Formats: sequence, structure tokens, C-alpha cells
Amino acid sequence: MAFDPYQLERISQVLKARKVPFSAKAMMGGQVVLVDEKMLLGLDQDKNTKENRLMARIGEDAFEEAIKKPGCRLIDFTGRPMKGFVYVYPDGFDLDKDLEYWIDLALAFNPKAKKSKK
Repeated sequence: MAFDPYQLERISQVLKARKVPFSAKAMMGGQVVLVDEKMLLGLDQDKNTKENRLMARIGEDAFEEAIKKPGCRLIDFTGRPMKGFVYVYPDGFDLDKDLEYWIDLALAFNPKAKKSKK
């Protein structure tokens, strides 16, 4: 599995400090952090550049502002961007305050997110 365990530890520390119950699970070629059984964030590695990246589920309302942030990119697997999700490359989450920004956006959207079907 291609993801940086250090980044998962950083996310874990922020969520623990905020007393947010979460779990982590292998998914989509990386690691996914779940809150209330819904994807909050994901970690993987860009297959082309080998850069570690964060996938944040932030919802459509936060998208327009978030996409302007350093390191933030569209997720586009099929020719159409995924609504409400963004990739964030290292220059956008290396600093603790930047990582916390993405965690906060994802946490704000999480109550509105739908659970995946089992």
C-alpha cells in the first residue's frame, strides 16, 4: 500500500486532540480515515509523480474556496471532476495549520455526507 504512515499519524493526533472518534482502513490503494463510518480523508501516492497526497471530502459548498489553496487539485478519474472531493499535495498540508484546515473542512462536511452502501 502506497501511503505515508507519518501523515496518518499526524491526522490521528489532530482527531484525538479534538476527541473525534475515527477509524482507519485500507482502501483505494491507500489509507482512508473514517468518521461516523463515512470517509473523511484519504492518503495515497500519486502514481505519476510518486508524491504523497491527501484526499479530502469537503463537500461542494467548500469547494470553490478550497480549490484556490496551495497544493489543492481536482480529482478527475474519468474526465469529470469528483464533486466535493479534492487532492491536496504536500505543499498544501506540510504545516500543521494547513493540515488542520483540511481536517476542519472535512469534519464540517461529514455530518452531511452519505454513508456508502455496504
